Amino acid sequence: MTDRHLPDRTVDGRGLLCVTLLLRLRAAVADAPAGTLVHVLATDPAAPLDLPAWCHLTGHHYLGEPAPGTYALRLTATPAPTRPDAPWHR
Repeated sequence: MTDRHLPDRTVDGRGLLCVTLLLRLRAAVADAPAGTLVHVLATDPAAPLDLPAWCHLTGHHYLGEPAPGTYALRLTATPAPTRPDAPWHR
């Protein structure tokens, strides 16, 4: 992996269910600027489904799984707002 692929932020959600992982992710990116590259570390088997779905809901760009258990996304300038207590809902 080259420096251009290193994340600007990493959210460690290993050992968490996706519900808690999404709460942590939403909080971690709340003040991040557009274009921020975020890597999410996750062990929940639902992560490969839930993270792309959350990106679709919010408008962020899901970039895939650069390494096993690591999911990459790039933040958009105008994300759709989600509920702080339930980031899987608008």
